[in-house]
Amino acid sequence: GNEGIVLLKNTPVQKKGTPLLPLDDSKYQRILVVGDNAVRLLNEGGGSSELKVKDMISPLDGMRALYGDKVVYTKGYAAGRPMYGRAEEIPQSVMDSLRTAATELAKEADLVILFGGLNKNHFQDCEAGDRVTYGLPFGQNELIESLLGVNKNMVLVLLSGNAVEMPWLNKVPAVLQGWYLGSMGGNSLADVLSGAVNPSGKLPFSFPVKLTDCGAHAFDELSYPGDSIKQVYKEDILVGYRWHDTKKIPALFPFGYGLSYTTFAYGKPVASAKTITADNSLTVTIPVKNTGSVAGKEVVQLYVGDEKCSVLRPVKELKAFQKITLAPGEEKEVTFTITPDDLKFYDETVGGWTAEPGKFKAYIGASSADIRGTIPFELK
Repeated sequence: GNEGIVLLKNTPVQKKGTPLLPLDDSKYQRILVVGDNAVRLLNEGGGSSELKVKDMISPLDGMRALYGDKVVYTKGYAAGRPMYGRAEEIPQSVMDSLRTAATELAKEADLVILFGGLNKNHFQDCEAGDRVTYGLPFGQNELIESLLGVNKNMVLVLLSGNAVEMPWLNKVPAVLQGWYLGSMGGNSLADVLSGAVNPSGKLPFSFPVKLTDCGAHAFDELSYPGDSIKQVYKEDILVGYRWHDTKKIPALFPFGYGLSYTTFAYGKPVASAKTITADNSLTVTIPVKNTGSVAGKEVVQLYVGDEKCSVLRPVKELKAFQKITLAPGEEKEVTFTITPDDLKFYDETVGGWTAEPGKFKAYIGASSADIRGTIPFELK
């Protein structure tokens, strides 16, 4: 769990302050934990993904183990039972009273941590029932705005298997993507929030700003949701970050993205050769340095792009990545090997993999949208 948590945003509450995370224990005497997901068993529901576990450490358990009596809990919103095949409706009066109670407690708190997101209920992260909205369910957007209205010291932890719309993003100082972490997840989240663990997860897919920014949703109904018998993949090979890159549609958070409590400087990449043939490989080496004050891990990513091709190809494609651990001030060299196979595409006309001679480019990045260096080379 520690390695997979992704820090999406971490900014100061006041303009001249330090980022809100990791939490400085001495600053907060009263920590308000809000959210149904702080106590919900996220291993239950969802159909066949349900798990029975011996022990389950919830996010609230993790926070209480770390901060003890400083922690006050309130639900904030209700999500109902994980009923298979249908969604339970929660009366609006119940939602309103939960939100009001949380807002009142937030006025008195030094810090608010909302554990929200999705769950395993029908129409959430559940089999046989797709989500019906890209936005957060269960009135969470209204809850977030209400809490921010009385307390700006707010951390949002999203527990979900997928992306959500974030209309409040510019107002929330710190956002974590916590996924579904399993039975010890509460401890992992508390460790990352407190700084005992420096987050090092990177997003395995792009978070779009809005649903129509995705390839699958950029076309007609035959592309999504289909006509119940047929579904046509009109985005072709441009899936995920390849769509955002090639169509020049910025993601809210791009593939490969993830922040740290430290900073990393990338040096200039160097290639072992300017050309590659069908029989040999070339290496790309790049120095990476921890320029911050705490130890951390960085995932260095190698993408390769074909500059000109007879078929549709993305701007670039991920070919390799390495996760390295660096102490403050430490520098390491990361080396990637590019093989002829890395340059190939599936040619439908011959029914096999092929690479066309010509110009290529290697990209070294901290994410698909944060490219720190490029090297041109040629396939002879």
